[in-house]
Amino acid sequence: MGNEARRSKEMEIRRNDIIAAAEVVFFSKGYERSTMDDVARQAEFSKRTLYAYFSSKEQLYFEMMIRGYRQLKLRLQQVLQTPQALSAEEELWAIAHVYYVFSCEQPEHFQAIMEYENRPADFQNGIPDASRDECYALGEEALQFVKTALDKGIRDGDFRADLAPEQAAVMLWASILGIFSTVRIKKNYIESYYNISPGEFVRQAFLFLLRSLKASGHKNEG
Repeated sequence: MGNEARRSKEMEIRRNDIIAAAEVVFFSKGYERSTMDDVARQAEFSKRTLYAYFSSKEQLYFEMMIRGYRQLKLRLQQVLQTPQALSAEEELWAIAHVYYVFSCEQPEHFQAIMEYENRPADFQNGIPDASRDECYALGEEALQFVKTALDKGIRDGDFRADLAPEQAAVMLWASILGIFSTVRIKKNYIESYYNISPGEFVRQAFLFLLRSLKASGHKNEG
């Protein structure tokens, strides 16, 4: 390995170490209460070193979301790339299940993405175009899986012909987020009062949403 390649590899390792440190700080203190000084201490680098790699705390937040989106996208690809053909309904359930498992296994990444998606205002400064563009693109790619399944359901006659896939995808996304939020906040209440597990609650809620997509005369399943 030449000097240039070695230097590039060392910089990438250090960059990833800083993002990992930022995740620890943001997840434990919350984004608003965290500072670049906190990240520097956690990473055991000088603040000057941090700014040599990242322009702001906002950029680090975007890089953290990019990590989460990449992992979510990989999970979706692995589940949907199956030799057995799936119906549109099966694809949508597979997607919803991936989101739910991701929210359970990596709650901090999921929560960070959700908090960003639901912010009343976007980050305005300190985000390089490359980081912003990649984060936005990954978010759209994750939503595209839903749009593709909806398109398939319309073509196959399983879903209503008057559905607008892009609008329906966003509505499903918003509804599913509300369901996940309810499960997270009201987990004990749902289990004790309704005697149903969080996973089953998510499945039943998904079937409830699915009925609004069905073409007239199409038999409900589940």
